Amino acid sequence: MARAVILPSQTSTQTLLFAIPRIPLTIWKLPFMSRQVLCKCSSAQAAPAAAVVDMAKYKEAFARRMAMAGLKPHHRLAIGVSGGPDSMALCVLSAHWKAQDFSEKCDNGGFIDGLLAIIVDHGLRPESKEEANTVSNRVSKMGIRSCIACCDWPDGHPKQGHLQEAARDMRYEMFQNICIQNRIGVLLIAHHADDQAELFVLRLSRNSSVLGLAGMPFTSQIFSTHTHSCTEVSRNHGILVVRPLLDLVKEDMYKICEGSNQVWVEDPTNQSQLYARNRIRLFLKDSTCAFRSELQAVIAACRKMRRYVDHICSNLISQAVTFTDLGYAVIDLEILNQSEIEDICMTKFIALVLKFISQRNRPIRGSTSKLLLNYVRTLPCKTSFTAAGCYISPAPGSRGMKALVCVSVDSPLPLKMGLSRLHFQVEQEHSTPDEIEQIISDSKSYADSLVPNKSDVHFLEGNPESILTGARKLGMISESTHTNILLLHQEEIKNFKSSKVAADYKSEHGVKSASTSRSEQLQPGQICCFMDRFFVMWNLSEEDTDDATSEEANLDRVLEAESRSCCCRSCGFGHDTVVEVRNMIEPDWLYLANLSKCQTSENFQEQRHSLDNGLEQTEEKTNKCLDYARLSAQRALVSLRSIPLAARRGLPVLVNGEGLLLSIPSIGFKHCPRLATSATFKPKVPLGGGHTSFI
Repeated sequence: MARAVILPSQTSTQTLLFAIPRIPLTIWKLPFMSRQVLCKCSSAQAAPAAAVVDMAKYKEAFARRMAMAGLKPHHRLAIGVSGGPDSMALCVLSAHWKAQDFSEKCDNGGFIDGLLAIIVDHGLRPESKEEANTVSNRVSKMGIRSCIACCDWPDGHPKQGHLQEAARDMRYEMFQNICIQNRIGVLLIAHHADDQAELFVLRLSRNSSVLGLAGMPFTSQIFSTHTHSCTEVSRNHGILVVRPLLDLVKEDMYKICEGSNQVWVEDPTNQSQLYARNRIRLFLKDSTCAFRSELQAVIAACRKMRRYVDHICSNLISQAVTFTDLGYAVIDLEILNQSEIEDICMTKFIALVLKFISQRNRPIRGSTSKLLLNYVRTLPCKTSFTAAGCYISPAPGSRGMKALVCVSVDSPLPLKMGLSRLHFQVEQEHSTPDEIEQIISDSKSYADSLVPNKSDVHFLEGNPESILTGARKLGMISESTHTNILLLHQEEIKNFKSSKVAADYKSEHGVKSASTSRSEQLQPGQICCFMDRFFVMWNLSEEDTDDATSEEANLDRVLEAESRSCCCRSCGFGHDTVVEVRNMIEPDWLYLANLSKCQTSENFQEQRHSLDNGLEQTEEKTNKCLDYARLSAQRALVSLRSIPLAARRGLPVLVNGEGLLLSIPSIGFKHCPRLATSATFKPKVPLGGGHTSFI
């Protein structure tokens, strides 16, 4: 493999040509597998060496964008750093903004306080470790502390066709882990306007709506797939991702690095046309300034439209939806249809509700989207169906004026959406929640001031081609720009249809139904996340439970003596009891109904004969424990009757190793008075995916 070289800032272009080792042509076809070359002027877009860069202009613009995000210099920040010109320029601007008075804002190691560069070593090449160390040294000289995160691929390196997607997912997982470990709640990413243009063309070829054509948000949140405590349900505030360079172009990245005398990494595989992004990037690079400027005008119009739609959806959610702590929602269709809401807003609104209930992040498109739109537009609603991981039906007692939305346990879900043990990674939560909430509040206040009126937005309807036609009629783009975008659009559609790389990704990773008999054992005091929606926990307690009725409380006191050891012999509970979690099924309801009517139970009789071996006091204790279970079942049935039948199936229940129902925490049922259980409805990803801003 070729070796990387570090070139000093005064290296001439002529010297550079001789310093770069020859790279085998076969290597250029493998992303992340070829050598990267540290250079200073390897791009045709780089600023001339003699040019004077106005760094003050860039620093002022950066400070304004950070203020728009609600950020202040004292906030703890992380930067995603690859070593390329984009992330190095972000390091330059962040370091200056964070510590203009360097001597007074350094920690004991001489680094800028509260600023961390995260360098991800994907481990896909033998030289990646050396390159990560080189980038680490570069940012360290800028006064930025760095951390190298090494990726682990337990299933082996991803295949070539999935490499970019898999590497990106792994990279952001590393970003989240490092941020949480260092108590940092804000991550800066170096995406810029040219990245937005690439994404626009890419999504155009995928027939995306105007909402998708708005590109990457200025601020957004990403949420960890794991909890960071095994013993308590912590608040998941996510990591706030900020892209402060979206107003700048690639050429600005080179100028910033030039103006601050910084070197960077160039990956020659960016020239490979194996991937759509590279093809689009090369096309845009060779296009005229007028073309790129007009393209940015269309993107800006789409982003304005996105702000309008998001605002309307936020209002609809607050006015027409009721979310319950049992994991289902009720939509008031009368309120929805009282005012004329554009289809694009209504479709987005429905998608937000369904994604929150199902905790699936898949887009809802095509016939499914039309089906849902027609359903909420029709009064009264009469039918029931499953869509996007949810079961939708008329809400009981509403005469079709309201719609019930609950999770469908029979829908195929990604593997990670099933029952999964929460892994103990770190004990502390990341950056103070109050601080993050304040940052988001300040950012939202600014974004709300930029929400446009309906008369100020365009492209409320139409497919990508009609959006381009509308932009031409509005004078946003010229005839030549319109023609060139369409040609590029059509070319990428051909490439997309001919490629089968993305099509087999899901089949390779597989999906399964969440309602299978699969369950997972749960130890006392541990937390389990059920379908990414409920945090479930159980334990044995020596204290009386707070949720017991007076009659149940009396039984608690009678049984307290034998429960001091945290083992109730009369019903066989102990710390070694095997407890599993699954969703509620129809036999559970029938079991509660039978238990509420009977003084004895076959299950209790079996436990009594196997555990007590004829002890004289066992029968009395067993009957008292059974009385408690009977009263608990009666109370649970009352609660269940108020829960729609379809919504009950999404509730978590605890069973023993033989399948005997032990507890339904959401409605307070439990077999033993000493058994303490809880099920907290706390979806990992909040409604709407968290804070998002497209300013």
